[in-house]
Amino acid sequence: MARPPAEGTGAWNFRDIPRGFMQRVKMATAYEGKTVKKWLMDLAKTRLAEMEKKGILPKGKG
Repeated sequence: MARPPAEGTGAWNFRDIPRGFMQRVKMATAYEGKTVKKWLMDLAKTRLAEMEKKGILPKGKG
């Protein structure tokens, strides 16, 4: 049975990701000593910060 997400968090499930792409992401995360979740969160935060700086997105929290 799946556990509910922690307070203030959510969950995403991605489907139909090419297996080769998944393997490359896993290799990259292992190289950097991160989990896939941490690696993707870091990439997303960097991209969001860039978009906020350009005025494309409003500045957000978290």
